[in-house]
Amino acid sequence: MGVSRLDVFYRRLLLTKLFIGGWGKPEDLKRIFEFRKIIGDRERCKSLVPQDYPVYINKTEDLTDCQIHDGFFISPLEYLVPGILPPEAVKARFQFIVPKRWQKNRPVCIHLAGTGDHFFWRRRTLMARPMIKEAGMASLLLENPYYGYRKPKDQRRSSLKNVSDLFVMGGALILESTVLLRWLERDGYWPLGMTGISMGGYMASLAVTNWPKPIPLIPCLSWSTASSVFTTGVLSKAVNWTELEKQYAINSVYEEEIIKLLEYCGADSFKMVPELLKNVESLDHLLGLSGDHKVSLGQYSTAQMETEVGGGPEGCRAGMIEQQLSSSGNNRGTSLDTLPSCSSHHSQQKKTDSANLWRPSLHKESISFMKGVMDECTHMANFSDRPYMMHLTDFA
Repeated sequence: MGVSRLDVFYRRLLLTKLFIGGWGKPEDLKRIFEFRKIIGDRERCKSLVPQDYPVYINKTEDLTDCQIHDGFFISPLEYLVPGILPPEAVKARFQFIVPKRWQKNRPVCIHLAGTGDHFFWRRRTLMARPMIKEAGMASLLLENPYYGYRKPKDQRRSSLKNVSDLFVMGGALILESTVLLRWLERDGYWPLGMTGISMGGYMASLAVTNWPKPIPLIPCLSWSTASSVFTTGVLSKAVNWTELEKQYAINSVYEEEIIKLLEYCGADSFKMVPELLKNVESLDHLLGLSGDHKVSLGQYSTAQMETEVGGGPEGCRAGMIEQQLSSSGNNRGTSLDTLPSCSSHHSQQKKTDSANLWRPSLHKESISFMKGVMDECTHMANFSDRPYMMHLTDFA
C-alpha cells in the first residue's frame, strides 16, 4: 500500500504520541473481541439497531442555498457494551445539510471523519456545500467518537489514548451509521451512500459491510485494515512503543489470555512472528533505530539476558516471551538458543524495571501483537464478506 501524502502531512503536524495509555484495559479488550464476533456478522447485526431508533434534531439554520440541521442520538454501543465508550462519546452528534430545492429524488451521502477531522466545518466547507451546488445532493456529517464534542477530557488533540479506543471507535461508527441510514430511509431519502477520506474512508467501508441493502461506497485513500498504518505505515513513528512494550512484558494477560481470543480469518498475523524475527534490519528501520541503538539477538548471551531481565515471576516471564512465541514456529527453522530459561533465575534477584525491558525482542513481540489485535478488530475479512454495492451512476 502506498503512503498517502495526506497522512504524511498529518504526521508532521502530530505533536503528541499515539496510545500513551497503552493497550487499554485487558477486560475491555476481551469485551471488544467478543462483541466483534457479533457485529462482524451482517445477519446478526440486523437486529442490533431497531428500525425506529430515536434520532433528534435540536437546531436548524437557514442559509441561502441550504438548511443545516444539528442532531443527536445515543450511540447504540452504549446499550450493547455498557461503559465501553467514554462519557463524552455516548451522545452521537451530526449535521444534516440539505438543499432548499431537490433536483431529482432526495440523495444523501454520509461523510465519516478522517484522522484529525474534528467537528464539522472541514467536511461542510470542502465537501457538503460543493456537493449541494454541483449535484443537489444532501450530506450528513457524523462526528467520530473521540473527536470534537465527543473527545474525552484527558485526550490530547487527536491522539487516541489507548489502542482499544480505535476498536471502540470502529464498533460505534458501524452501529451509528446503521441508525442514520435507517432514519434517512424511514424519512424517504434515497439513494443513500457513504464516503470518507483516509480513516474516514476505512470506517465508511467498515460500516457498509453490515448494511443489508445495495449502497454506494466511495472510500478515498483508505485500506482494508488499520494494522499496517500503525505497524509499518507513516503513523508507526508516532506510536508510544515504549509504553506498549512495557505493558506487554509485565502483564501476562496479553500473552496468556488476549492472544487466545484472536480469530482473524485471514493469514494468522500473530503466528507470523518467526518471519518478523528473521528480518531484524527492517524492524530496526521501522522503529527508527540507528547506530548504537541497533542490537542483534546474537549480541546477548544467556548471562547478559539474565542480568538485564531480572528475577521474580515478572522477570522470568519477560525473559521467556520470545522463547514461547517462537515455539509455534520451530517447524520453520526459527532458533533462539541465546534466550534464558526460568530455572536459571534466583528468587532473590531484583525486580524488573521498565529500563531492563527495552530490548530488540520486545520491539518485535509488541509489533506482532499490535498487528494481531489490529487485524482481529479492523480487517475487512473479519466482517460480513463484502458490501452490497451499487453502480456509482445510480447515486445521482
